[in-house]
Amino acid sequence: MNRRDFLSLTAAVSLVPALARAGAMDYAPGLVTKALENGETVFLDFKASWCGTCAAQERVINALKAENPAYDDAITFIDVDWDQHGKSKLTQSLRIPRRSTLVVLKGDQELGRIVAGTSKSDIKALMDTALTAATA
Repeated sequence: MNRRDFLSLTAAVSLVPALARAGAMDYAPGLVTKALENGETVFLDFKASWCGTCAAQERVINALKAENPAYDDAITFIDVDWDQHGKSKLTQSLRIPRRSTLVVLKGDQELGRIVAGTSKSDIKALMDTALTAATA
């Protein structure tokens, strides 16, 4: 490998964590555990593509992220597809009752959750809790 290729590859690899935070990641088994072990604050969005409440929550979350880029910079957002993972170990261990549930985790603690809520002020409060934990 020549020097130019090596430098390009090194630069690209160093951007992967930043790119992962640029938007929500799709859940895969082990992803949440790894993020928490890395000291990240995790915002889980249990959702389904056909869920109207989930769509309303997503609009609010995206609007809040647009207003305050610090959310995306500090918090790891993970979308959990309810149709695929509604009966997963993660869902069971967190006792997620239904889709349209938002949960914030840090370390081995749940910092907050919203079930089926779409209020901008409530979602902002949950995101602010996550931001405070991430920057502490």
